[in-house]
Amino acid sequence: MRTDSSPGNLPAREHLPAGSAGTPVLDVVIPVYNEEKDLQPCVVRLHEHLKRTFPYAFRITVADNASTDTTPRVAARLESEIPEVRSFRLEQKGRGRALRTVWSASDAPILAYMDVDLSTDLNALLPLVAPLISGHSDLAIGSRLARSSRVVRGAKREFISRTYNLILRGSLQARFSDAQCGFKAIRRDVAQVLLPLIEDTGWFFDTEMLVLAERAGLRIHEVPVDWVDDPNSTVHIVKTATDDLKGVWRVGRALATGSLPLDRLARPFGDDPRDRDLTDVPKGLARQLVGFCVVGALSTLFYLLLYSGFRSFSGSQIANALALLVSAVANTAANRRLTFGVRGRGSAVRHQAQGLVVFGIGLALTSGSLAALNAATSSPAHSTELAVLIAANLAATVLRFLLFRAWVFPDRRDETAASTVVASHNPASHNASSPTYGTTTGAHQQHQQHQQHYPHQHPLPHQQHPHTPLPQRPNATAPQAPYINYDHNQSNEFRAGEAADRTWGDATMQMQAVRPHDHDPRDTRDA
Repeated sequence: MRTDSSPGNLPAREHLPAGSAGTPVLDVVIPVYNEEKDLQPCVVRLHEHLKRTFPYAFRITVADNASTDTTPRVAARLESEIPEVRSFRLEQKGRGRALRTVWSASDAPILAYMDVDLSTDLNALLPLVAPLISGHSDLAIGSRLARSSRVVRGAKREFISRTYNLILRGSLQARFSDAQCGFKAIRRDVAQVLLPLIEDTGWFFDTEMLVLAERAGLRIHEVPVDWVDDPNSTVHIVKTATDDLKGVWRVGRALATGSLPLDRLARPFGDDPRDRDLTDVPKGLARQLVGFCVVGALSTLFYLLLYSGFRSFSGSQIANALALLVSAVANTAANRRLTFGVRGRGSAVRHQAQGLVVFGIGLALTSGSLAALNAATSSPAHSTELAVLIAANLAATVLRFLLFRAWVFPDRRDETAASTVVASHNPASHNASSPTYGTTTGAHQQHQQHQQHYPHQHPLPHQQHPHTPLPQRPNATAPQAPYINYDHNQSNEFRAGEAADRTWGDATMQMQAVRPHDHDPRDTRDA
């Protein structure tokens, strides 16, 4: 499982405004292996559909992964005849490898792929990418198992598909409905951070991508599709199923051991409406209350069992003190880890000492209640003692939560200054093994410094301002900039292995952490 460095946390999702520019908005990748018969009809049909229905500029990229027939020549001919078509050749097999390589090199803000047989009806393509363009979602998938989908396929494939998805739900707690439909899209900024974490290079690539995205809290949009099975499919079902099960085991083990840095995929604070500040409501209060109540209920049960055990050989005051002391230590440890999310051994002794102070206050309340009960009656029943202790513990519990939240485990997140993570890579160097990272005071200051040093340098396509208009579809007669250079005598040659190993050239990317109180200056809702 890949655990190497990635560019940093994801920025907030933004709508990509429409306009005119040279970069395609959508890059549709068609991974192929020995598809000399189906490739041309597929590309022609897809191109005609996009020209007719898609309102933005687009590109179709044929990713040939080590075909041994005439597929490369067909792809080259299509590239020469259709301006929006590009072809790319890999010398190693693997659909996942082809997608990672081409997606990593693409400059389009929306990346998609579909199978060459076009089993999925193309009318679902625009609904697939629209939520990504609008900024609503991070990934989008076509689902053959949605209630409104219309699917035609044999009983064998139907059984295998549904069984596989049940395995994903049972083992990896996946909530998406269809992992294997060859009809998916992803935002480029998400792909830049997500792809380095994906290890599989074959058919399990889709599933691994979706599982990691879902576990990281990214939003996955599902589109019902009309799908007709291709009876001439060359997929080896048994081998694919075996590899998929191995992938499920590998990813499940990595998730269980916590070896995947999924926090890198987190959206900044404020991108989720649930993170927005509410007047007079402390952040995280609801979650902490639920956790504290669960821990408190278990602690109370534990305390009552201890009290009943100690009461069999000691007086009520001693039994109460011993039971409260033991349960207080366990309660502080449980609340420290589960309710307030404090991990590690740092300050553990101090927290327990503060917890004992809180315990002393609870002891005073419960002991005072027992003293009052004994003053009222000389020999109270055991059930009466328990009832009085439960009432006293409820009062002590409310006070304990307030003290824990405000004194023992205060929220110091607002005191931590956010820093800007900048990942830079020299596009001219193919020997660099990884980006270099640094911190600065903010993206705007870094941009000003860059302009001072390089006043005449124009931004690259992925350095454009977030409000740069989306490119419209160019005129078919306009000259097209080359996508991938195949002249091996040129210095800017692109190799498949470089993208797969993440050494492909990329411009400087700025990822800035967002403080809880930060807001978008363009947001006029509160104005």
